[in-house]
Amino acid sequence: MDRNISFDIAAIFLLYLLLLSTIFRKMTRSLTDRVFLASVVCAIFSSHFDILAVFLDSTGCRSPFLLYFAHTGYLMIHNAQTPLHIIFVVSLTDTWHRVQKNRWLRTMLWLPYSLTFLLLITNPFTNFVFSIENGYTHGALFFVLYVVVAFYIIADFCYIIYYREQLQLRRIAALCSMAVLCLVAIVLHVIWPAQLVECFAIGLSLLVVSIGVQRPEDRIDTFTGLFKHSAYGYDMKRAFLNGKHAHIVMFNIGNYAVLKTMLGYETSTIMLSVIAGRLQEINRKLRARAGLYYLDSGRFRMVFSERDREKAEIAAQEVLDTFTQRLLLNSLDINLVPCVVLARCPEEIESFASLMAFGNNFHEKFHCTNRYIPAADAYNPNEFGIQNNIDSIIENAILNDKFEVYYQPIYSIRKRKYVSAEALLRLFDDRYGFISPELIVTAAEKSGAIHKIGELVFEKVCRFIASSEYRQLGLDYIEVNLSVAQCMRGDLADKILATMQKYNVRADDINLEITETAISYSQRAMADNLDRLSSAGLSFSLDDYGTGYSNMKRLISLPLKIVKLDKSFVDEQHNPKMWVFLQSTVKMLKDMEMEIVVEGIETPEMVEAFSNLNCDFIQGYFFSKPIPKDNFVHFILAARGGKDAKSSNDARGGKDAKSGNDARSGKGSNAAKNGNNA
Repeated sequence: MDRNISFDIAAIFLLYLLLLSTIFRKMTRSLTDRVFLASVVCAIFSSHFDILAVFLDSTGCRSPFLLYFAHTGYLMIHNAQTPLHIIFVVSLTDTWHRVQKNRWLRTMLWLPYSLTFLLLITNPFTNFVFSIENGYTHGALFFVLYVVVAFYIIADFCYIIYYREQLQLRRIAALCSMAVLCLVAIVLHVIWPAQLVECFAIGLSLLVVSIGVQRPEDRIDTFTGLFKHSAYGYDMKRAFLNGKHAHIVMFNIGNYAVLKTMLGYETSTIMLSVIAGRLQEINRKLRARAGLYYLDSGRFRMVFSERDREKAEIAAQEVLDTFTQRLLLNSLDINLVPCVVLARCPEEIESFASLMAFGNNFHEKFHCTNRYIPAADAYNPNEFGIQNNIDSIIENAILNDKFEVYYQPIYSIRKRKYVSAEALLRLFDDRYGFISPELIVTAAEKSGAIHKIGELVFEKVCRFIASSEYRQLGLDYIEVNLSVAQCMRGDLADKILATMQKYNVRADDINLEITETAISYSQRAMADNLDRLSSAGLSFSLDDYGTGYSNMKRLISLPLKIVKLDKSFVDEQHNPKMWVFLQSTVKMLKDMEMEIVVEGIETPEMVEAFSNLNCDFIQGYFFSKPIPKDNFVHFILAARGGKDAKSSNDARGGKDAKSGNDARSGKGSNAAKNGNNA
């Protein structure tokens, strides 16, 4: 029977194109890429062996060695395609470490093909698989080859289904194409034995995998040639899901934003390319085969496997040493500020979300030195657990009324007594404990929950002001913070006035605080809110004065009664130039008939200095930290009982567990009140 080799020839052309495409697209870096390349090479050899076998049979070759060599070579390489495909799937799901640790899986992977290999290698002596004595004919055990192929196809399907959550739908379809095309080829070969379609089917399946799975545009960054951000996210998420250990050299350029502005677009992309090349040199030097990634904004990653733990440590120091040196680029001397952290996952960073959150900006939190930073020294699991779950924490706090209002007394220098207090937001989560107000407000402004939180806090304050215990305190008013997002809401004034009316709270009892940052927004809704609230008799304070970029004309036009000097002024009071500036600032504000509160006062010397400066009020840890309502009432009543402010602070009930926790919110009153809102 004459056999048609046209499909084999077509397969060879197709496979060589795939081979060239794989090489030119540089899809040879990862284990997955190398397994795919091996599959293409095996398919090429298989097609050549098939053509050689047909040629020898058709020309009546009488050399047993050549005939056995051609047919055995074809069957041995052709039948290696299915186990290679499973290895490809294993590497694609990044579960090779699981196979290596599981003896049963290793046996199931290698034993069937080992049986095929043994049958074929001994076939010249047994003829169990095929015989060439009277032309090429199948032997008694030829069916075993089909059984082995069927076993691998079924195992392939099962593995893909089991790890389907790690694979996109198009990838699943592409991976399953091999089994489908092989089955179709076998059926066609049974119906038309002369048509040699099996090699062509393998070639088609590899083409489908190349299109659906091996897509460099999905993984390779154009400028650096390294794997891109999405590839890093996919690989790291997959590693955590599979329980795979990885050692990650995290390299952030601390001054990247400045360099990009200075160098411009084209030169900065050249700089990134040069940096990528240096990282590749380090990788080659160590022979570690680490995965190299460029995320964005000057952030690079080298991901090492568990067996390269020591090489990861060497690489971390090499990266730091290499990029601490000046970088010569287009006659420019560029000084990089490299910040390097070595993270062991999941031992030191336990989750994918925490890894991504930590890697964003660790260079802004830690001083870059000539030694890399172990992640164990830089990473706080509780902090990143809060960041990763902050939206659900806020939602739960709103639903279960977990938000509390603390009060920090404000002392009048002229009247020598406490005349008001600032209401401050606090949250103690059942799982995470104290949650930073700044973190809460930042997240709540993004999600929109800030408006609901503001309403809850303002209602608690009004309820307190309406209570009999508040009337015993003899305070003039309570200060309540408004966030930027609240100020821009069109119905803010309506809600504030409605709540005050509900509890019969007078306008004189409330002072609203807005930040200098907030007034820099020229939003019409904000101006309307402030005008309407001012017309209703409410007074306003400008908080954190000196930290924003407000327009002086806009500041003068606002209905402000009080200006609060930021703690940064207090910290710099011993600077002669700062003291001159403070004197001028206080005189200017007093000439504008505004009252002045100094925040962050912590020592008697500070109290005396700012009293002599003609300020009106003092707020800070010298008198009291922010404390819960009941403690605050006790504190003010004790002060009214004749005790001086300092001694009453020492005697106050704020030393309970919650007040102790509150002390962790930061140093100084400014840290304690960051991010507070109404």
